[in-house]
Amino acid sequence: MDNETIRQKLLEIEDTEIDFTVTMTGKESTRVNGLYKPDTHEILLHNKNFKDDMQLIYTAIHEYTHHLMTEQEIAETGGKLPLKGGKVHTQAFWAKFHELLQKAEELGIYRLNIDSNQELAELTQKIKKEYIEVNGRLMQEFGKLLAKAHALCEAANIRYEDYLDRVLCLPRTSAREITKVGVVEVNPALGFDNMKKVAMLKKSDERSSAEQQLLSGKTPDTVSELMKKHSAEDPRNKLEKERNRLEKTIAALQQRLQLIEESLESL
Repeated sequence: MDNETIRQKLLEIEDTEIDFTVTMTGKESTRVNGLYKPDTHEILLHNKNFKDDMQLIYTAIHEYTHHLMTEQEIAETGGKLPLKGGKVHTQAFWAKFHELLQKAEELGIYRLNIDSNQELAELTQKIKKEYIEVNGRLMQEFGKLLAKAHALCEAANIRYEDYLDRVLCLPRTSAREITKVGVVEVNPALGFDNMKKVAMLKKSDERSSAEQQLLSGKTPDTVSELMKKHSAEDPRNKLEKERNRLEKTIAALQQRLQLIEESLESL
C-alpha cells in the first residue's frame, strides 16, 4: 500500500474540502504511530510500527480524524487554525473517529475481525458476560443497598454524609453514582461506567435509546456526544439551564445585599 492509495481510501470514507497529504516515513517510533500537522495538513505514518495493513489504516483514520476536526474548527472560526497546546483528543474527536472506523468497516477498508481468533472470541464473551455484566449487576444491587442505608440513616437521625465519610469510607460522588444506577432501571450488560451515563438521562425513552446504541456496538464517546447534542437541541433543557443560572445569580446577589444591609446597620 502506497501513500496515494491510503489517501484515496481516507477520501472514500469521508470527503474533505481541504487538501492533505499522506506520507509513510519508513521509520519506527516508540513514541507515536503517526501524527497530523494542522498547519500544513500532513499525515505522517511511522509504518515500521505496523505488522499489517489494518494496523496502518487504523492509525491513518485516527490522523485523518484530526484533519477533519481541524477543518471543522477552521470553518467555525472563520479560517483560524486550532490553538497550539489545546486538547485534541476530546470526546467529540473520539466520537468522530469511531464513526469513521464504522464507515471504513462498512466499506471494507478496515476490519476488526475478532472471530478470526477463536481464543480471543471466547475470551471476549467471558469478559462481557462474567465480568462486565456481573459487575454491572453487583453495582446495581450496591446502589439499592446505599439507598436503603440512606433511608435508615434519616430514620435514626444520623447524617448520611458522615456515615459515608467515616463508616463506609466511600467518596460521596461515588456513592451518588452507585445509588443512581440502583434506583434507575438500567441494563447491567452495559457495565457500570456506561450504566452511570445512561442513568443520568431523565427521560426513560432517552435511556432506552442510549442503551440500545451501546448494546449495538456504539462506543461510549459516540453515545455521550449524541446525548450532548440532543440535550443542546432541547429547548426545555436550554431554558432550565438558564433558569438555574439565574437562580444561582439571584441567590448570590441576595446574600451580598444582606451582608451590605447588615454592615450599614452596624455603622
